[in-house]
Amino acid sequence: MTQYLPSSEFTSQDFNMMSRALKLAKRGIYTTAPNPNVGCVIVRNGEIIGEGYHHRAGELHAEVHALRMAGRNAEGATAYVTLEPCSHYGRTPPCAEGLISANVAKVICAMQDPNPKVAGRGIQMLRDAGIEVQVGLLESDAIALNQGFIKFMKTGMPFIQLKMAASLDGQSALSNGQSQWITSPKARQDVQRYRAQSGGILSTSKTVIDDNASLNVRWDDLPKSVQTLYPKDDVRQPPRVILDRQSQLSDDLKLFNTNGERIVVSPDGDFSPQLDEAGRIDLAATLKAVASKYHINHLWVEAGATLASSLIRANLVDELIVYLAPKLMGSDGRGLIGALGLTEMAQVIDLNITDVRMVGVDIRLTATITTAKKEAICLQE
Repeated sequence: MTQYLPSSEFTSQDFNMMSRALKLAKRGIYTTAPNPNVGCVIVRNGEIIGEGYHHRAGELHAEVHALRMAGRNAEGATAYVTLEPCSHYGRTPPCAEGLISANVAKVICAMQDPNPKVAGRGIQMLRDAGIEVQVGLLESDAIALNQGFIKFMKTGMPFIQLKMAASLDGQSALSNGQSQWITSPKARQDVQRYRAQSGGILSTSKTVIDDNASLNVRWDDLPKSVQTLYPKDDVRQPPRVILDRQSQLSDDLKLFNTNGERIVVSPDGDFSPQLDEAGRIDLAATLKAVASKYHINHLWVEAGATLASSLIRANLVDELIVYLAPKLMGSDGRGLIGALGLTEMAQVIDLNITDVRMVGVDIRLTATITTAKKEAICLQE
């Protein structure tokens, strides 16, 4: 069983070095999917002698980069790793084995790996080799860094972020359907950043057809701060997953004329949806199957009010990202989400707002559905 230490057991140096490892891990947020973001720092006599991060799936892990930089100086050193070192052979050898071969004296992990192939085995392998191991330093930061990977490993479901945009009075389009553009260029750049971080982008054929949306990552539209960290040649195009129950998509749409994988979920498409008793797409079963087949552990959703309400009703939304523009569109506009079938105030969905900030002239809200309300939604269904 993995032993977690209280914060008081770690030194100020431990906190500083793990913070550095987490900062390194973040450098991979645009490139590592479906692998986790991992950073590693190796320290000897208070000095950093090696560091690295996981760049891309299939390439060297963070520990390997750090060990190569440290060389023979790694003997007797302490390694700070944001995720438990792997213990199995995949596309790369086990990192726990590499740390043992380097004769490090101590390994401090931010968190245990949720991957069933690891899940404490890497820690035990290190301990069996006589290496001191401590776990739990800045664990919450490490969890926040890999929410998709962790959820998929634990449940088989992807982490789902639902993006919505509306005027200040909650309208997503005019009554005639026009919606371009509610939000500012800065907000649309911010959306590009979220797309680039995702494992896949989920939408519907209606949204794709109405907006002739490509739903791809456009490097030129990314914020300047991201462009400096993310070279144009490294752009990863997350697969675009399009729900098309009625097979309405046509080849002349931008979706089919831009780079990147497309997964059309339709009876005659790339992936046949699973249906409920009423003949509608069973979102939970279908998205779980898509995630498993295409190795997608994080879905960024850009769609209309119908899918938004369906995901909420199905209790599938992990996080909402809502952009509010300083505009008024009136009650004759189209609402932000579709009908939820609520008849009493006790049924109203409560949110935990975790972040509020200005993006250009717009407000970006980040929120989660409260645990109690999620349980209530499940009971209603």
